[in-house]
Order: sequence, then C-alpha cells, then structure tokens
Amino acid sequence: MSEVGTDANPLRVAIIGAGPSGFYVADHLFRQRDFSVAIDMFDRLPTPFGLVRAGVAPDHQKIKSVTKVFDGIALRPQFRFYGNVEFGTHITLADLRKYYHQICYTTGAQSDRRLGIPGEDLQGSHPATEFVAWYNGHPDFRDCQFDLSQERVAVVGIGNVAVDVARILCRTPDELVKTDIADYALEALSRSQVKEVYLLGRRGPAQAAFTTPECKELGELADAYVMTLPEEVELDDLSRAALDHSPDQATIKKIEILQEYASRKPMGKSRQLALRFLVSPTELFGDEAGQVVKMRVVRNVLYATEAGTLRPQSTDQFETLPVGLVFRSVGYHGLPLPGVPFNEKWGVIVNRKGRVVNTDTQQPVAGEYTAGWIKRGPTGVIGTNKPDAAETVACMLADAAEDLILHAAQPEADALEALVRKRQPDCFTYADWQRLDELEVARGEAVGRPRVKFTSVKDMLAALGR
Repeated sequence: MSEVGTDANPLRVAIIGAGPSGFYVADHLFRQRDFSVAIDMFDRLPTPFGLVRAGVAPDHQKIKSVTKVFDGIALRPQFRFYGNVEFGTHITLADLRKYYHQICYTTGAQSDRRLGIPGEDLQGSHPATEFVAWYNGHPDFRDCQFDLSQERVAVVGIGNVAVDVARILCRTPDELVKTDIADYALEALSRSQVKEVYLLGRRGPAQAAFTTPECKELGELADAYVMTLPEEVELDDLSRAALDHSPDQATIKKIEILQEYASRKPMGKSRQLALRFLVSPTELFGDEAGQVVKMRVVRNVLYATEAGTLRPQSTDQFETLPVGLVFRSVGYHGLPLPGVPFNEKWGVIVNRKGRVVNTDTQQPVAGEYTAGWIKRGPTGVIGTNKPDAAETVACMLADAAEDLILHAAQPEADALEALVRKRQPDCFTYADWQRLDELEVARGEAVGRPRVKFTSVKDMLAALGR
C-alpha cells in the first residue's frame, strides 16, 4: 500500500464529537498542503454543532452564525458525518482502531459541577446545564420539568451561562418569540410567574466571568429592572490594586456598568434581576414536601493567595433568600469515554498537548488525541477552541510524519460505511442534516422566527420520511 497521506491512501481520521472543537480539528487537518486527509465525524445526536446548537442562548443568534464556517468544512469531499451514532454503543474503540490511522476525541464537557451543600438535591434545585439544554431543544432534556410557578429564583454563578439563564428567565414572551427557543420552552416561559431573579457570585465584580456585552445587555431587558447593591460593586482594596497594576479596559467598563446599576431607580417593570457579589450558598432548605423554599448565603471577603490570585473567604455574616427554584452554574465537567484514559477529578481525558496519555506508562497512546473542553477543561469561548485544536493537530501531523499512527487493518472508507449502516440504520449524513436544517428554517419563516427546531430524534427521523 502507498504511503499514508497520499490521495490513494489518505490519513484516515475519526473525530468523536461534532461540536466546534471537532470542526476546528477538521479544518486544521484539511489546511495541509500536499498531504491528503479523510475525516469521519461521529456524534450521538443526529444534529451537528454541539453547544452552538444546544448551549448558545436562543436570543444570541449572531453567535450561532459560526455554523456557516462549519458548513464549509463539512462540504469538503473528504469529510463524512455520522450523526445518531454513539461511541461505545454503535461503534467501539476497537472498531476505530481497525478502520482509522488516528482518533480525536472532542466530546466537550457534558455534565455540571455540584455546589456540595446540604439541600442541593431538593425538588426545585437543578443544574443550569439541564435548563439550558431544555430551552434549546436538546432531545435528551426536552421532557425536563422546571417549576416556573415559583416567583423567586436563584442562579448560582456569574459566568456567561449563568447570565444566559437569568436573562432567559427575565425575557418577555414577545422577546422570546423572536428566537429559536424550543416551542415547549416558549410556551412554559410565557406562563412563567417568576418575579425576582438573584444572580449570585462568590467573588467581586472585578472577578465576574461574564463579558462586558453580556453585562450591558442585562440593563436593556424590556420588562426586567436590573439592580446591584452599592457596597457589593464597590471595589475592595485588593481588586483595585490588581486593576491598577494590570489595567484591563473590559473589566473596568464592566465595573462601571455594574456600579451604574446600583444607582438606577425602579422603572415600573414587572421583574427584578439582582446581581449579587461576594456571597456563597451554604444550604438549601425545603418544606415538608421536599421543595426548596429558601437559600442561606454567607458573605465573603477576598484574600490573595501565594500565587497572587484573589479567592473568596467566608465571614460570619449570613443572609436568607426566599427562593423556590435554584439553578447551579458553577462549571461544566467532562464525562469519561469507554476505554479512554480519564482524570475523574478534572473531568478531562488524560493528555499532553492533545496526545492521549496512558495513565500506567505515562506514554502517549498511539493514534489517539483530544481537543476542546474534554482536553483542557471548560474554559474559554467558542473561538478559544481554534488554537486549542491547532495544538492538537500539530501533534497529529508530527506523529503521522514519524509513522506513529494506528496501522489500520481496513482503512477503506466503504468498509466503515458498511459497519455503521449495519449497527445503526438510522444514522444521519450531513446531507440529512442539511435537509433537516432547511425544514427547521422553513418552519421558522412561517411564523417569523429564525427556525423552529425538531426536538426529538423520532421527529427528526419522521421529518426525513423514515
């Protein structure tokens, strides 16, 4: 057989996970000159794009336009998409080693981190990840139930996801109907009785992880009054010194906006969004039926670690918030894949610069790589995955040049195709996704919305006449 990387014998790569990281890996591989690569991308959902489809807030349509870039990658003749195909169920690691020279895992971080406080599992306490997936129409979460008859809600965390949750809870039906939010979520949120939302951060305004545009957007909600407490948005000495030493204009602007919110007067709006800082939940309390009825929080102060970072430290000052619904948004956590070395504590695949590492020998596992959140943890925005993918692909190409690849027994494309079709007759091609996309957009156009999503695999199959 000819040398790997030629047109006659391309480097065959399997990418597990069809989110941004997977597409960026494919893009970097396809950019190689005089080196032929064939890529098969697998996802357990019929639809591609991962969190761009199921995680980005429905009222942030501009961010979702990145899928046009992914379309261009997917339409390359050497690219195939296998949706509705689950790694470990329909196709195994042993299968992949038989059919591919390299495997790259880009499955993201699919679960949430816990608060670790008493009462966390009471009825009405939920991971924000589930709420986000629910209102975005993720098939696994469409049947979740959230008690929106509650008037007061706490969202724990001050990252962009937490802000998204708070903002969606505060949107009016007229605002939501202009988005691609799932129909059932639109209906439920239109009946919402939520009047007050608390967004809780354990550190100060200078450490808030949400972006300045996200912060500004909260002050522009049609029927929600945004407030902060003057004493909580006033910079402490350590934060002020850190900013003086390393001025960051985005952070300075964000603090100015938050301080301006403290001086605002109620404007007769029906909902209130309170951004709270330097507070941490310590316990949730329930009624006799096990329903959350209140949350206890402790006041924090900041201290400097030996590394110079500012961390929160609890005081002896407590406060009780009367809330009946709680969403925790304190970070995502990756899930292990069958047969792939995994660090449970960090929630990532064990790797060095994207090369998967055997935990016993501490040596790279031949032909196996990772990129994105499952590689480095849940940090950064969509674009952060591009340089991350480049680092991984550099390792993949270096190893291919040294023949440190899997010597696939059956690298023929037709052989893999036959196996997948046998194991999962209902797999989706990219052409299937394009047809589904057209149908969703057409359904949206009929009612003046960006799209109306299919939110169950059964409905997706039926839409394609299966």
